This record gives sequence, structure tokens and C-alpha cells, in this order.
Amino acid sequence: MNAGIIGASGYAGAELTRLLYRHPNVSKLILSSISYEGENIEDLYPNFLGRISGPLLKAEDVIASSDVVFSALPHAVGESYAAASMEKGIHFIDLSADFRFDDDEQTYTAWYGKKYQFPHLHKKSIYGLVELNRQKMKEAAAKGPVIIGNPGCYPTGASLGIMPALCNKVFRDNHQDECPCIYNNLSNIPIIINAVTGTTGGGREPSKSFHYSECADSVAPYKVASHRHSPEISRSLQAMAAKGNIPPPQVIFTPHLAPMNRGILSTIYIPLSEKWRVSKADKAAPSEVTGLPSKEIEEKTNEIRKLYDDFYKDEPFVRVMPKDVIASTGRVRHSNFCDISVHIDINGSTLIVVTAIDNMVKGAAGQAVQCMNVLFGFKETDGLETIPMLF
Repeated sequence: MNAGIIGASGYAGAELTRLLYRHPNVSKLILSSISYEGENIEDLYPNFLGRISGPLLKAEDVIASSDVVFSALPHAVGESYAAASMEKGIHFIDLSADFRFDDDEQTYTAWYGKKYQFPHLHKKSIYGLVELNRQKMKEAAAKGPVIIGNPGCYPTGASLGIMPALCNKVFRDNHQDECPCIYNNLSNIPIIINAVTGTTGGGREPSKSFHYSECADSVAPYKVASHRHSPEISRSLQAMAAKGNIPPPQVIFTPHLAPMNRGILSTIYIPLSEKWRVSKADKAAPSEVTGLPSKEIEEKTNEIRKLYDDFYKDEPFVRVMPKDVIASTGRVRHSNFCDISVHIDINGSTLIVVTAIDNMVKGAAGQAVQCMNVLFGFKETDGLETIPMLF
């Protein structure tokens, strides 16, 4: 099978190139770059020397010679290539935000400042979070070519951490029963997501704040209350809430930049429903001897961890951490894994979920390859079986 990559010169495109090179079902890579057309990929990325070689072609040449096309272009650039791929009858997997909102042009335009160029294409595009839409992707692929909107990196880590809680009604929404807790006076109970990313999230041509001298030895929030992944997270949670038959939650999302190359660590705060809260009557206070969470909190935490384990037991790329192991970006580096650890705060009222992904793999290129595997009926782990690099 020939796999084409439009935008192979960027970080996500280069990561796709690296992953697809060793995919057992990909016999040839056909690469393109708008900015570096005619140059050799190994000149841009010398790590490919001796393995991957060849000139970067025009995008049209990639579509003409490929059985599947990946687009790793900036937002609002790739729609015409999606249209050309559909005309040829081949799957199109887009790593930008262009196809993440289905036919909701209003939301896309509000956050990205562009209207849809081909509105009819968005009516049949599928959000590519495999753990959420695997069956939908399979059914669509059986009928013909599919457009996949590959999820953003932050929404991937956040969504996978929240999904079991919503689908199993662990989350307490404002329509649930009355209880003597702080949340009763709120009109809507938010889920709070604080996430930290590495500098590759800014792309190969980063803004000033992503340059080494600006971000080294410092961790800082950015785009507070205005990050483009906020509406994507909300849409993803709407779909999950529908599965759990509860109203969609409000989300507060704040991204942070850390001085590391790869990784996203998300710490997610989910208010617990009455069934899962530990009240004062249940001795929620920490032990006076050790200062550690009470036995009741530990028991509830173990139950929710088991719930997460059961929810993801058949997922090849989601690992629920055992007790006393906290998810860390260092243990998922260069892999397609999402690691999840489950905790309850010391007051017994809030579930704290920590997720870790490699933003360039599960958060971008690896997820795109996983989508390709689903569309073609390949083994889902093909090309993605790398053991994470711990050091």
C-alpha cells in the first residue's frame, strides 16, 4: 500500500514519516511539502539518512499515487486536498482542526477565523478519537472513502481521562440529587483540566514564547481562557455525556508550556456524584496518625480505578496505572500510549485523573496511524508497537 503525506516537512509530518516507514502494510511513502517542494526529506531531517530518502513532491502528485493520504498542514489549508482525495476514492486523514467539528461551521469559524470551503465534506467527516468512534469509523469505511478529523493533542489526553467517568455517571452534574456540599449553589458544575505540554506542540516554526530563551527553566500558562482546543474538548465531552445519558459538562481548560520536547500531562478534576463521594459521616477526613487519605477514600479510589480498568480493558493504547503509580510523560515518550492514574482528593468529593501522552504520537501522528489501521481493517497496533523510551 502507498501512503502519502502532505506536509511531511513539519514536526507532525516527520513523525508520520517515521512511523509509517516501519508499518508492515505500507510498501511506499510518497511525501510532499508546500514550503520545501523539491528538497530531499533527509536534508531536512538527517535522522532519516540511510533509511528514508527522496524529494518532496507536489501535493497533487501525492494524491495521484497514494492509497491513503495524511495531511499535516496548518489549519484552513487542506480542504481542497480532502476533496481531491474523495474524488479519487481514497481515505483522507487530516491532522489539522479543519474536520474536527463535523458540520458545525459556526464553532469552527468563531475559533479559527475561516469558513468551510467544502461544507458537504464536513457532513460525512468523523472525529478520529478511536476509543470513542471506532465502530463509526469501521462502518463508514465499509461504504467508501472517509475523511478523518484527527483529534488535537490536548483533547486526546483530556477526553480519555474523562470518558469513563462520564459514561459511568461518576461525574456529578447539577441535575443530580441534593447533597450538603459546596457544589449545590452552582448553576453548572465544571470539570477542570490543567494541562502541560512540551515545545514540539508549537510546531517547527514556533511563536516567540516557544523559543528556548523564552521558555527554558520556566513553566507558564498560555492562551488562558482562549485556547482553540477548548471547544474541541467540549464537543468530545458532549458525545461522551450522551453515551452516559447525562447533560454535557462545562469545562475549564488551561494549557501550560514546560521546557521539555515532548509530552502532555493533564490533571483533571471531576466532581463526584453522590454514589462515589465520601461524606463526613463516612470518616472522609485523613488519618490523624499518617495524614494519608482515609480507608473509605482508598476503597472508593480502588473501585473507580477498577471501573477505569474495565472500561479500557480492550483498548491497546490506554494503560490504567496500578495503585501508587502516577501517570508521567517520561513513561510514554515516543509511544502511542495514554497512561491514566486515578485518585480521589483528601476531602472525598473530587476525582483527580492524571493522563500522560506523547503529543507527537498519541496526540498527533500515532493517532493518525491508528485511525488508518481501523479504516483498512489492519491490526490496530500495526506500526505502533514501540515500547516507550524512559530515558
